[in-house]
Formats: sequence, C-alpha cells, structure tokens
Amino acid sequence: MINKRLKEFLDKKGISYTMLQHEEAFTAQEIAALSHTPGKERVKVVILISDERYFMVALPASYRIDLEKLKGILKVENLRLSTEEEFGKLFPDCEIGAMPPFGNLYDIDTYVDETLSECETIVFLAGSHKESIKMGYKDYTEAVRPKMAQFAVKLH
Repeated sequence: MINKRLKEFLDKKGISYTMLQHEEAFTAQEIAALSHTPGKERVKVVILISDERYFMVALPASYRIDLEKLKGILKVENLRLSTEEEFGKLFPDCEIGAMPPFGNLYDIDTYVDETLSECETIVFLAGSHKESIKMGYKDYTEAVRPKMAQFAVKLH
C-alpha cells in the first residue's frame, strides 16, 4: 500500500500521479523492467551520511553516483553510503530501501541529479517494494524543491 504520509502530501497539494503495482523488486533496474519504465525515468534513491548528517540523493536507475563530485557539491570531506540499519530508522513508514525521493517529508536534504530534468515523467517506489508512483517531473520538483546538481555517471 502507498505510503500514507506520501499519499496525503500529494493529495493535499493536488498533484496528479498514477499508482503502479508490480512484483516485488529490490533494485532500481528490476523495478524499471517490471514497471515497463525506461531506466532514465526510474528514480533510484540513495541515502548517504557525512558525520552523522544524512542526505537523500535521487538519480536515474541507469546511472551511478560520483561520490567525489558529490563531496564537493555537499562541501563535506567524509561521505559514504548509509547502511540499511542506519537509514531504516529514518523512514519508519517505508519498507527498507523503498523510500520515495521525498526527503522533505522526513526532514532530510534532497539532491536530484540534473539528468532527471530531461524526463517528462518519473517513476519511484512508494514506500513498498511492490508499488511505484508515476508522476510529472515538474510536479515532483515543485513539491519537493530539491537541490539540483550534476553528480551521476551513466552506467556502461
């Protein structure tokens, strides 16, 4: 079932979205295939940590994070991927690893790779490994107000 906090937020803002049901999947590439979504439109959410401060980053499923570049953008010296144990407590209403790219709902700074701005629509997990949301990219950025930056590198 869609994350209640996310649903209430989107509905209150009057944002149009489509729910997509799919088989349980855990990687962004698996979900892209199951939801018949191009890898570039499929949003991968990664939680990073620097000296006890968490950051949410969103990028296309077919890309990876350039950690060194992101350190410069965030102006931090130490930056690493957060473990499931660490970030699980930040998203108590989501399955582990299924958090939507809405850091604003959890008081976490959200950074989006500029590559996503080339997409008309985006698809992301809705708090469950069996449900995704498809919505307009512009609606997403207006709702979340993420910081935009270039930190992703295309895979292969």
